[in-house]
Amino acid sequence: MSAEPTSVLGYVGRFAPSPTGPLHFGSLLGALASFLDARANNGRWLVRIEDIDPLREVAGAAADILNCLRSHGLCWDGEVWYQSRRSEFYRAAVEQLLAADQAFYCSCSRSELVDSGGIYTGRCRACRQAPSIPYAIRLQVDAGDIVFNDGIQGPIRQNMAREVGDFVLFRKESLAAYQLAVVIDDAAQGVTHIVRGSDLLDSTARQIFLQQRLKLHTPHYAHIPVIANRSGQKLSKQTLAPALVAAAAPQNLLAALEFLNQPPPAGDARNSVEQILSWAVAHWQLARIPRRLSRSGADLPAACRQFA
Repeated sequence: MSAEPTSVLGYVGRFAPSPTGPLHFGSLLGALASFLDARANNGRWLVRIEDIDPLREVAGAAADILNCLRSHGLCWDGEVWYQSRRSEFYRAAVEQLLAADQAFYCSCSRSELVDSGGIYTGRCRACRQAPSIPYAIRLQVDAGDIVFNDGIQGPIRQNMAREVGDFVLFRKESLAAYQLAVVIDDAAQGVTHIVRGSDLLDSTARQIFLQQRLKLHTPHYAHIPVIANRSGQKLSKQTLAPALVAAAAPQNLLAALEFLNQPPPAGDARNSVEQILSWAVAHWQLARIPRRLSRSGADLPAACRQFA
């Protein structure tokens, strides 16, 4: 089924980090791209802390992330949202899907999914009452394709049944899954445009499918390349990416602009966060971003190699 974005007045973008550690250069790329696209379109830019997994959360990380954004001149509109405070809305959405017979209870273990390559086989689809043993709640998918046009990567097609299977909405720990929380909050915040890393491209079809089931609008999506280290791994907290240094904010922003293939300012403007961002907003072109999933090695601009 095709997913053409619903028309929504105004532009609302967002950056939604998880507080599992400090911001690194890979995070800055996503934050900067979404910020510039919002500001260049006279839109609002929101920040949401996706703290729905307390076992992975690092104490103080949320505050560190916000301070790092400020030091790089990436100031958001309105209040910061915290997903840990919104569980009632996620639960209400799941109850709606259960009542519509579009979701079901699943007591399968991860080991039982190994033989199917991680694709859920529908084993518990008939379970419409909560079992007495620990369970997750899954959304039942159909055999159709989700098709959308990514603002950077171009046309994308994914067959939900063959490539994903019925996916988790609520985990066995009674925590909302990422796919559910992000869809509910994007809709609640009126997000119209999502610019983020290509590591989340594979999640987009699931989010669109869930939006359709809940009759929510579908934002415009654009996925930038991620930066990879010398081993070809995405730069991330899990691969020990170093934290951004606030004192080097101008240099960090200039390197990020080079990665995104955006023209940098010249002269003294390169030394000021405010002037760099003002220039970048005025000259922002989403179409200039390389149409690839990642950049590493010789494909990296010289200014970015120190981070990889």
